[in-house]
Amino acid sequence: MSIRAYIGLGANLGDAAGTVQAAMQGLATLPTTRLIATSSLYRSAPVGYLEQPDFINAVAVINTDLTPYTLLDGLLALEELFGRQRSFRNAPRTLDMDLLLYGDAVMHDKRLTVPHPRMRDRSFVLVPLHEIAADLHLPDGSVLAELVASCDRTGLHRL
Repeated sequence: MSIRAYIGLGANLGDAAGTVQAAMQGLATLPTTRLIATSSLYRSAPVGYLEQPDFINAVAVINTDLTPYTLLDGLLALEELFGRQRSFRNAPRTLDMDLLLYGDAVMHDKRLTVPHPRMRDRSFVLVPLHEIAADLHLPDGSVLAELVASCDRTGLHRL
């Protein structure tokens, strides 16, 4: 039984736009997974650690038969394939992939929190997510369109 999942992507080192586009296509290479749609690319200011280049962000939607943990492992493997180094929190990166939503699942443990715990606060997630899933409701019943309407889009630019 296929689950619809949403993946947030971001990069700010090297050819960030090219990396995000290649990583979105890379999602289709995961076992029993089909890429359904991808958003436009967006430029956003860094969050947390500010002394770094702007990010290129996007969101992709997939249908997958993978469990949430197997999907997470696949995302981590794609990050590694694109040279991801984890030096410190919010550090510059060649690729970051976050599992935003996994069907209607709500889970929180040491390895994985779904829905992504900070997605509601990030226009660089909400806006591209809305672009490809305008009618989406989050598992808690929140309406994505309402979250987008009230989010701060300062520093967010569609490419």
